[in-house]
This record gives sequence, structure tokens and C-alpha cells, in this order.
Amino acid sequence: MKDNNSYSPKRFAVIGAGPVGAIVAAFLAKGGYEVTLCDVVPSLLEPALNPGIILEGVDSLQARVAKVTTSVDDIVNDPPDVIFVTVKATAIPLIASALENFVAEGRYVVSWQNGIDTELDLAKHLGRQSVMRAVVNYGCVPLSPAHVRIAFHHRPHFLQELDPQSRDAAIGICNALTDCGLTTHHTDRITDMVWRKSVMNSCMNAICAVTGKTMIEIIIDPILFNLVDSLIKEGVAVARANEFVLGSDFYPYCINYIKNAGNHKPSMLQDIEAGRRTEVDYINGKIVEYGAQAGMATPYNTMIRGLVKALESR
Repeated sequence: MKDNNSYSPKRFAVIGAGPVGAIVAAFLAKGGYEVTLCDVVPSLLEPALNPGIILEGVDSLQARVAKVTTSVDDIVNDPPDVIFVTVKATAIPLIASALENFVAEGRYVVSWQNGIDTELDLAKHLGRQSVMRAVVNYGCVPLSPAHVRIAFHHRPHFLQELDPQSRDAAIGICNALTDCGLTTHHTDRITDMVWRKSVMNSCMNAICAVTGKTMIEIIIDPILFNLVDSLIKEGVAVARANEFVLGSDFYPYCINYIKNAGNHKPSMLQDIEAGRRTEVDYINGKIVEYGAQAGMATPYNTMIRGLVKALESR
């Protein structure tokens, strides 16, 4: 059941025209909302206007956004109600600094990203009252600019405000996303959910990036699966040492989720193949950081993070 709520955003911006951003922009535009899509790469933007963003796979739709821009300043100068930040976590400091003048009553920035503590990095610049965090449950592959294949989509997604004063706004944003087909539930446990997803990402993304294998190829290889198992257990231990709640069923849930992803290249492998920086510092690197905070050794995450960083620097 949808919550009754007075906050009803009408205008959205999505920063990041890669596959994750293209999906949220397409659903919002299809739902009748005014959407501005922003990216520094013009070639990613042009098809979003005409013929529109094309999604295929487990969801299929086509929708045109209202505007595109290569400058965050254009968004700040004509501010929407809500901005979704969908760029890689490594770009957060630059994006957050550019959005400082966006902050005002009734305007919100949502971290629609992978990784641990992305919302806290945004809040350092924008304040906690303006920032929200989502946990996103789809996997996607870029086919061409504004053309994305959705490999899996496990609804619902989840969203929470950082400041309790913004709770009604968070519920209103959830309602808007749900109305357009991106079913999103409000939660008061977003940090726990971030850790649940990040531990899953930590055990698969980096191994795929290092080996060049898809998720199902990792699962069916007994030697590599032993590494997955060790990374899961190490991530769980770090999370629990820092009092994040994963749930008693987390391990079987994690294995089942990974198996359902199928023959999919996770984003970290896509980044390595494209010669881009990865988010390993915000996933495995954060597990190492929180392990040190709890006085725990994290040999598996330290090792796999180091291997991914070595590939990045080639």
C-alpha cells in the first residue's frame, strides 16, 4: 500500500548517463515526470532525446527525457526537486562539490549507487537533511549509448533519508518511483541493507574483475567458489563486529542471489575491460577499513582489492 504523503516531486535530474542512470531516467520519463539527464560525455546523452532511452531484457520500454546537459551547473541553475546521483562512487567528491548551491528546502539528492558510505560523502558537502540513500536491485549491461540490457531486476528497491526531518520527502520519492515501475520501499534500515548488498558485491565483483569470468562461471568453478565463500564470511564477520545487522539467513540468501544473476558481467569487470577506475575502494576497501576499525584482519578483501587496483593501474 502506498503511503499518503504531501511531498510529490515532479521534476528530476539524473547525474550519470551510464546504464544505472539510464534505467532510472527511462522509468521516470515513462511515468510522465520531467527528467534531465546529465553526463560529461555528450555521445551518451544525444539518443536519450531521440529516439529515447531503450531498455530491454527483463524490463522492456523506451522513453525520451525532457532535457540533457553536460554540466551540473545547468541543473543547479534550473533546479529540479530531486537529483539521483548514479555515477561511480569515485566521482562523488567532484559531484558533491558541484551541487553545493543546489541545497534548499524541498530539494533532495539521492545516492542511487553501489558501495559503502556514498551517502556520507555526499552529506559532507550537502548536509544530512538534503541527502538520501538507496539500495538498488538490478543488474545491467550497456549495449550502446542510451540502450541498456537489464540482466536481472529484483524488486523492490529501498530508500531512506539521513535526517529524520526528511522522512516525508523520502516516502514521497518512493511513491514517485513506485508509480513509474521502479518499485521502491521506504526503510529505516538502509545501512544494514547497504552492507548486505556490499558484502555480496565484495565476494563476486572483484573476483569477476580479476578473472574476467561472469558470475555463473565463478559459481560453477569449485576453486573460485571457495574464494567467494571466504570473502562472504570475512565480510559478514566485519559487518557484525561493527554491529550492522545482516540477518541469520544472510549466507543462503547471498548464495541464492548470486546464482540467480546468471551469465552476467558485474560492473567492476565491465570497468576493467573498458579501462576505467572501479569502485573497489568503496566495496572491498570499505570492508578492510571497517575491519581495521574493529581490530580485525581482512586478508581476503585486502588481497582482492590489491589485485583489482593493480589491474586499474595497467
